[in-house]
Amino acid sequence: MDMTVNGKTETVKDGLTLAGYLAERNLNPDSLVVELNLVVVPRDQFTACVLKDGDCLEIVRFVGGG
Repeated sequence: MDMTVNGKTETVKDGLTLAGYLAERNLNPDSLVVELNLVVVPRDQFTACVLKDGDCLEIVRFVGGG
């Protein structure tokens, strides 16, 4: 299935959860904010959120500094 992630088209396997997508890319969910189809997904919903064809993800990573 195809979806848009941070403005780029990606092909991912059917039935993939948001948690699975992040794990496949070695992204730590504790340092991310994820928006799915213009709605911010709470971290406790990442495992229950099944991605669908045509979805649009925006992933923002927290960066510390000073």
